[in-house]
Amino acid sequence: MRRLFGIALALTFTVPPALAETEVRFTLDWKFEAPAAPFFIAQDKGYFADEGLSVTIDSGAGSRESIPRVATGTYDMGFGDINALIKLMDEQPELNVKAVMMAYERPPFAVIGRKSQGVTEDPKSLEGKTLGAPPPDAAFGQWPAFVEVAGIDTSAITIENVGFPVREPMLAQGQVDAIFGFSFSSVINLKAQGIAEDDIALILMAENGLDLYGNVVMVNTAFAEENPDAVKGVLKALVKGYLDTIADPAGSVPYVLKRNGVLDEATEIDRIEMAVAGSIATPAVKENGFGGVDMEKLGQSMEYLKTSMGVSDTPPSPERVFDPSYLPPVEERMVR
Repeated sequence: MRRLFGIALALTFTVPPALAETEVRFTLDWKFEAPAAPFFIAQDKGYFADEGLSVTIDSGAGSRESIPRVATGTYDMGFGDINALIKLMDEQPELNVKAVMMAYERPPFAVIGRKSQGVTEDPKSLEGKTLGAPPPDAAFGQWPAFVEVAGIDTSAITIENVGFPVREPMLAQGQVDAIFGFSFSSVINLKAQGIAEDDIALILMAENGLDLYGNVVMVNTAFAEENPDAVKGVLKALVKGYLDTIADPAGSVPYVLKRNGVLDEATEIDRIEMAVAGSIATPAVKENGFGGVDMEKLGQSMEYLKTSMGVSDTPPSPERVFDPSYLPPVEERMVR
């Protein structure tokens, strides 16, 4: 007995304590809706935990508003519009944030109207119409460049400032002819409010000459310098979450429903399927893998931002904006 007790005592002192998980504060760009599913899949399936991470995920107030949350260190990482990030970097060269993973290879920036009010898929059909625009909306932020590439005459167009919560209701009620928004948010919200699908006119900016990138995962630069392995772990987990979502969009929705009980499952399935097809699993992603960027395209996009967002003639370099060094190997990011 004394011998067994001694062995047990020795084992007690030789087994190392469990390593503490690194805490990461993460802000989304918007509410807990279906496009947030990859983040919650990574959380619930233990992908973050497998990397030694404890990740707290909070909702956001717009794809622009998440950037200062990360830059100030209120959050360690976040999800937001790369074009708004470029604009802030241009204004504040020492901004403590950079993009590390592309999520929306094709941005869902759109103008959404109703055919019954004279709007079609032709951008010129917006001429003479009243458009509802939430000022912080990323799609509205690209309006000046879109006007230029699509050849729209704005002389008779009225822009009415509206809030996010009333944007789709105002269009549904005929108070405006079209609205700015993300395709998979506004279109699905309109359908949920009873607007017939064949009455909805979707004008995607990316399909009408405005070749930009969309939302990215961002990191606070100080956090990244102090915790490079944590950043790599977050991205590895999120890549798995996105690939799971691409493989089974409908199966990803329950991960969001458990956090937002007011959502309608059918509506959210519709939303995530639209997001995957239009913005996440694009032809470029299927060919080159999820999460990276084409630096030449990123550089060219800044030419559009000079028009749409007033970016200077000497914008930040693509390499300053997007750092791919934290991404998993490309073979781990290929769409299955």
